[in-house]
Amino acid sequence: MTMNLTTAIEDFWIARTLGEFFPQAYFDRLTLDDAYRIQLALIDRRVAAGERHIGWKVGLTAKVVQEQCGFHEPVVGCILETQPTGHVFGATELIHPGFETELCVRLGRGLEGEVTLEQVRAAVDVIHPSFEIIETRGDPVKQIPVALADNAQQRSVVVGAPVPLAPAMALDLVTARVQLNGQEVATGLGSAVLDHPLNSITWLAGKLGQYGRRLRPGDIIMTGSFVRQFPLGPGDVAVAEFSGIGRVEVRIAKV
Repeated sequence: MTMNLTTAIEDFWIARTLGEFFPQAYFDRLTLDDAYRIQLALIDRRVAAGERHIGWKVGLTAKVVQEQCGFHEPVVGCILETQPTGHVFGATELIHPGFETELCVRLGRGLEGEVTLEQVRAAVDVIHPSFEIIETRGDPVKQIPVALADNAQQRSVVVGAPVPLAPAMALDLVTARVQLNGQEVATGLGSAVLDHPLNSITWLAGKLGQYGRRLRPGDIIMTGSFVRQFPLGPGDVAVAEFSGIGRVEVRIAKV
């Protein structure tokens, strides 16, 4: 059946307003291209309603996360909110929340289309230690295209203090140590992210070019998780230390 994207966009928008997010009528029907076109149209509507599109996420970059989700290529989502390190989310504020441990970069200049790793590095202004806060709104493993249309699980980004990208900084060798409630639960290297975190941005610039979009000066980009995704529940405290970069923390209130 040929997809009527105008109808699909309206159906997803209504589902969002009703708190459904994953309209079941579209299960097993969307191509990845359909999903991205719906996602971008919904973001445009949210911006028109007063939200700010401040950047992008690249997801499913680490093999361990791809294995978690059973999907073996990167994906794109849009960022509309950041919070400072130490932010406390309400106990019932998020829908089945979790976190991914990532480097977030802010661009000092724009990028468009096919770009090299050197061009990306020259465009980066600063790097933040960060967590992506995701919401599991439905079943993203079985219905990845529908999850992408619903902005790839994105909910928020928690960022630590920025540091400049020094010429000698080898982001593929950065180690992230992740603690949950005081216990170390994972350790990962930047090389887990497509061999180098900035490779996410080269991929992203090319992908966005297919949809007539570009990376703008000032955009932030979540480059992908060093380790697997972890759930968050009421009372949880997550902390990550990135070697040579810094620390980020997020909490969920107990009640």
